[in-house]
Amino acid sequence: MDPQTQNTSLQRLQHVERRVVRVLDIAGGVMEELTNPLGPRKDLVKTLCGEFMQSIKDIQVTLREEIKSACEYRPFEKSDYNARIANEICFQKLQYVLSQLHHLKTSVDQYPSSD
Repeated sequence: MDPQTQNTSLQRLQHVERRVVRVLDIAGGVMEELTNPLGPRKDLVKTLCGEFMQSIKDIQVTLREEIKSACEYRPFEKSDYNARIANEICFQKLQYVLSQLHHLKTSVDQYPSSD
């Protein structure tokens, strides 16, 4: 995921967070209106409930899109881990071969030359 996409995704999630806070404020407003000693104002409760439902719907849509986007993300797609491990293994094999060649040379050097 490139930094621009990640930044945009983070901004959308921050917007969702603000919407959740707003939804809680709306719910609190409805609760206050329902406990009004003079009785709840039906038009205000209806307006707040409509805003609440629309906000919940918007939050659901945004979160679904973010979840879908996160599932499509392949974090190791551009990783060089496999190449680095392969290089390390080749290096270790080469060191082993060089040590075996050194032992072989040492063994050969121990025998008298037939010149």
